[in-house]
Amino acid sequence: MPVLVITGTGTEVGKTVTTAAVAATALAAGRSVAVLKAAQTGVRPDERGDADEVARLAGPVTAGELARFPEPLAPGTAARRAGMAPVHPHEVAEAAAKLATEHDLVLVEGAGGLLVRFDAAGGTLADTARLLNAPVLVVASAGLGTLNTTELTARELRARELDFAGVVIGSWPDEPDLACRCNVADLPEVADAPLLGALPAGAGALPPAAFRAAAPGWLGARLDGTWDAEAFRVRQAP
Repeated sequence: MPVLVITGTGTEVGKTVTTAAVAATALAAGRSVAVLKAAQTGVRPDERGDADEVARLAGPVTAGELARFPEPLAPGTAARRAGMAPVHPHEVAEAAAKLATEHDLVLVEGAGGLLVRFDAAGGTLADTARLLNAPVLVVASAGLGTLNTTELTARELRARELDFAGVVIGSWPDEPDLACRCNVADLPEVADAPLLGALPAGAGALPPAAFRAAAPGWLGARLDGTWDAEAFRVRQAP
């Protein structure tokens, strides 16, 4: 798995912190890691972007982004409104493939969900994954509504014949409600893919050293971690 594409079921689901956890866990396993943000939106030129945040939390990764647009919109819309050239799926794939020749693992983080448009032609992160023939990790929210968005994302991945690596819950609350607890069992069922981890709420606010030490315990073995999906399901069962 030299390249892993990471998408969300939407915005604000914990995608960047999950990317950082995957990076930190891979580093702890002795792998060299690069993180590529396909398109950063809503950030000024002098502000830190998502790739910078991954590096801050995870440690010594090669971090980069292909495009940056000032307004917090879908990349294609943000590029058009700013009068800037958009980023295209083939450009993301080419950059990731180059990084893969120099690193053990390349994490390609999208913007929002799988089908958020990069350009006027309708190019998406799904197209990048197809060009790379790379597995896709889906970051989902924990609570009510997540089953629908996760299943829709899973169906689209399969319709495009993409490798669906699994699902990570991007922010598990300190006091999960009934929906959250039920979703632990239901998410892998609707996705027809394994649950590969659950990050605690507020993980991104931890000091970097504490984040790196804890990250392997949030992710399953396929992501180099020690998290046990079955034990978590039993513990959270309503």
